Amino acid sequence: MGFMGDRSTLLETGRFVRAEAESGAGTGEAAPTVNAQTALTDADFLDKHSAAEAFGDAEGATDAELEARHRVAADKGDPGAMSVLGALLLRRGDLAGAEPYLRGATGAGDRAAANNLGVLLLQRGYPDEAAGWWRVAAVAGSAPAAHALGRHYRERGDEPAAEYWLRQAAESGHALGAYGLADLLEHRGDKGIERWFRAAAEQGHREAAYRLARHLRKGDPAEAEQWYRQAAARGHRRAGLHLGALLEARGELKEAGRWYLSSAKQGEARAACALGFLLRDAGDEDSAAAWWHRAAQDGDGNAANALGALHAARGETQTAEKWYRVAMDAGDHNGAYNLALLCAAQERTAQAEQWYRRAAYAGHREAANALAIMLLQAGDAAGAEPWFSKAAEAGSVDAAFNLGILFASRDEDRSALKWYERAAAAGHTDAALQVGIALVRDGEERAAERHLRCAAGGGSAEAAFRLAALLESLAPPPEPVALGEPVGGAARTESEEWYARAAEQGHRRAQVRVGMLAAARGDLTVAARWYREAAEAGSRNGAFNLGLLLAREGNEPEAALWWTRAAVAGHGRAALRLGLLAARHGDLAEGQKWCVRAMELGPAEVAERAARLRDALAEELSA
Repeated sequence: MGFMGDRSTLLETGRFVRAEAESGAGTGEAAPTVNAQTALTDADFLDKHSAAEAFGDAEGATDAELEARHRVAADKGDPGAMSVLGALLLRRGDLAGAEPYLRGATGAGDRAAANNLGVLLLQRGYPDEAAGWWRVAAVAGSAPAAHALGRHYRERGDEPAAEYWLRQAAESGHALGAYGLADLLEHRGDKGIERWFRAAAEQGHREAAYRLARHLRKGDPAEAEQWYRQAAARGHRRAGLHLGALLEARGELKEAGRWYLSSAKQGEARAACALGFLLRDAGDEDSAAAWWHRAAQDGDGNAANALGALHAARGETQTAEKWYRVAMDAGDHNGAYNLALLCAAQERTAQAEQWYRRAAYAGHREAANALAIMLLQAGDAAGAEPWFSKAAEAGSVDAAFNLGILFASRDEDRSALKWYERAAAAGHTDAALQVGIALVRDGEERAAERHLRCAAGGGSAEAAFRLAALLESLAPPPEPVALGEPVGGAARTESEEWYARAAEQGHRRAQVRVGMLAAARGDLTVAARWYREAAEAGSRNGAFNLGLLLAREGNEPEAALWWTRAAVAGHGRAALRLGLLAARHGDLAEGQKWCVRAMELGPAEVAERAARLRDALAEELSA
């Protein structure tokens, strides 16, 4: 027998009794058409070989000529001729004409005729009688009949019987039998799937090739790709889709586009949608829109959403809304979510909440998170909490982090930490920072260090600063500098590296700390640069320290400007410095004013010194 694509042979030679037919010609056997998933016609299982090729008749003979040649012998009672003629009549749909010939050949012991009689009876609507003849043929060794019988039992829920007969067909080398057995085993979660899908795929069964690829895609992606290619080359549109996705993930966009195009032309809406994204990324929005339109009309919600986003980006909100609604009608909950985003951008708050709720009730986790944020912003924390919880339980990392914030705002630190840890475990940078802060507060420095490293590595400047501070606190005190050794010759510590990283990201406290470390090494130019960056960004400590450097260099006027900025921002030491500067210049009233300000700001040591200076200035004024 030969196989082509998903087809099996209609005609097979063989008899119940293992003896040559008197006529010397083979007999025909039709493959069954029962499928547990989809009812197919007999034509779906016809082999490309004609009866003439199968039985040695003249090459190029028409079915009419073959019928005429076999009819004479069949009418004289020749079993082989009756079997062939019955098969030919069955193939062209003449059931009434085929049945007497097939019954006659079956009565003479022709197994192929018994199988074909089963096909005929199935078409007439007598599946149980058909199964009886398939059993006769299968017992006599007919693999197609065994396959048909296995499908018959599977449709009736008798899986043990189905497995028995499908295995008989599969072990006889029957492609459809192997595929049917693999399908049954996969349905039950049994082993042996790969072997039988492979057996069918190697005989050209394209659905088996596709299913084998799906089975192998995680364990052996290279072989999976080969089977996707075979199935796609035979016209399997879903295989073309998956092959395109594999190639796209690998960056082979041109070939991916070819397979998407092939699959899309065969009616695969998801391939048309994927092709649209490729074209959009290549800058061809018009072609992308055309394929998305085609996919959306075929019921692909993702394509409808893509069209909506395209029109929304162009400011065509009414058209965007239309496509988002199409996506919703296709069962894609992203449509409702996108509609909510569209309404929120237009400050249509009530409508946005409506669409967020619709998507959230349908299980859209980001919609649930967005709805909770909207409720929280409206002051409804009690209403927000269950939606945050629902989104977080569904896997929304942002919702888990937001729950942490919500519980922290209520001083429920233990609950907050639980949700922060959950979000941090999923890679949420800010959540990792919050866990690190909590662990430092609880004295668990080493555990805190691990989370702060994750957050800092994720780009958090605050985490980098806190990690640097933690490492600095855990480091042993530096050894005293040996006599004659240059100051600042040692390499930067890891904590200094993290301070520098945070400073470069604009973290003001880190900038001040980097400046202080540079000053300690004697590098006043670097120190001044970092102090100035921090001061200009609003850091009062940066302004104060910059003033100290400028005063040391003799630039008191500019130093006074920076101290004034720091003092106005609440820096007590800067106010005290301004008091001392005013006193030195003889401006006693100005000096008293700044001393009073320093006493208000503190800390205690500064307040005490400012009080003494104020009193001294008061005595001078009263003298």
